[in-house]
Amino acid sequence: MESALDDTDHAHEPLRIHVERVVRQYFAMLGDEIPTDLYELILKEIEQPLLSVVLEKSLGNQTKCAQILGLNRGTLRKKLKIYGLM
Repeated sequence: MESALDDTDHAHEPLRIHVERVVRQYFAMLGDEIPTDLYELILKEIEQPLLSVVLEKSLGNQTKCAQILGLNRGTLRKKLKIYGLM
């Protein structure tokens, strides 16, 4: 799944294009196998690096991080704990 963003030819495409490409690659990799709970899988795969990068960008300031993400600070803290980012 990681290779979709590594290609610099596609660096300026909208995020949705990258997501679509990765989901298509995932299905291609599965072949005839049908995944279950795909929505939850994708959210988990995206949420942790999103939180990590935004927390880094906000220099560890959780209030600023929550503001950037559009989350309540309590919700952010709960998610940070889930992913071991606190």
